Formats: sequence, structure tokens, C-alpha cells
Amino acid sequence: MTTETTPAAEKPAVRKSRKVGTVVSNKMEKTVVVEVTRLVKHDRYGKFQKKSARFLADDRVFACIPGDVVEIEETRPLSARKRWRVRAVVTAARREG
Repeated sequence: MTTETTPAAEKPAVRKSRKVGTVVSNKMEKTVVVEVTRLVKHDRYGKFQKKSARFLADDRVFACIPGDVVEIEETRPLSARKRWRVRAVVTAARREG
């Protein structure tokens, strides 16, 4: 009797959720607050409404400043509220200097 086990390398890849939003705050160390805005159609009236949500995202390289448009990716829990990681800066805000 042969028992076949699936090696870890053959597991299907997990698709991580990605969102695009604007950096609102970078006052914490290694963490940025990203606000993601989306349009939702009202069930009864059909009017589109803006809904926004804020996510804490990990920024280890200190690449983000408020106003940057970034892409964030879902990851394992990094702290009590941080479950996202900055993947890329899509549009950089204007830097003074």
C-alpha cells in the first residue's frame, strides 16, 4: 500500500487581495494609514455613493508620504490591526525640497 502525500511545493498559490489607496498618515514607525475609496451603487435609488475604509499597512523602507497613491497587499497579521503591506508606490506625491 502506497501513501501519496502532496508536497508543500505543489499546493495551489493563494491569491492575496490587493487594493489601491491614498496614504493619509505616516506618523507611526514602519506603518502608514491608507484610505481606499470605492463607489457603491445604492440598492433602491441607483445613485453611486463613495465609501471609504482605512487600512494600516506595513512600510519597512519608509518610502511613503501623505498624498502618495499606493498599492497594498493582504498579508499575515503583523500586529493587532496591521494586516496589509505596501507593495508599490503607484503615484508619488509632490515632495518639497
